[in-house]
Amino acid sequence: MRPLGPLLAFSRGVDAVTAGFGRIADWLVLIACTVSAGNAFLRYGFSAGSNAWLELQWYCFAGMVMLGASHTLRRNEHVRVDLVYGSLGMRARIWVDILGLSFFLLPAMALLAWMTWPFFLDSWARAEVSSSPGGLLRWPAKLLLPLGFFLMCAQGFSEIVKRVAVLRGIELPRGQLFATYARPDQ
Repeated sequence: MRPLGPLLAFSRGVDAVTAGFGRIADWLVLIACTVSAGNAFLRYGFSAGSNAWLELQWYCFAGMVMLGASHTLRRNEHVRVDLVYGSLGMRARIWVDILGLSFFLLPAMALLAWMTWPFFLDSWARAEVSSSPGGLLRWPAKLLLPLGFFLMCAQGFSEIVKRVAVLRGIELPRGQLFATYARPDQ
């Protein structure tokens, strides 16, 4: 068996990057709420407003989802069907995670990252602007797609590495340990 040291170091790096993008997603929630409230205040209070503010809200929402998804995966907080998973032992859960990440998440996210990259490049090359009056550039929102899918791929690989390490009996540092499964409160 080859040592996992370099892969665990890579995993720590991915986790740190994902956590950073998670903090950006957190701030985007505040920005979107502030823009939404300000836009409503201007529109209904002064009959003034701009489509740019509305589009900025959409861009913030896209950022929350696309940048926050990998952070949610790192924290093991994605929704899952736990009818069977919740009754499995820890080793079986780890195997279910490894197989699910390897055969479903990684291929899907890699394919989506690959497919959305040209979508972004085309928008960037054309300096695409929204067709709405006063609309924003489109390429920043379109960049969120391949970036978010790439982050999910990287985090998925990181999660596989951590689970393989646990199966091999390697004790992970507290900051790198993947979150344990907790059955949702009903």
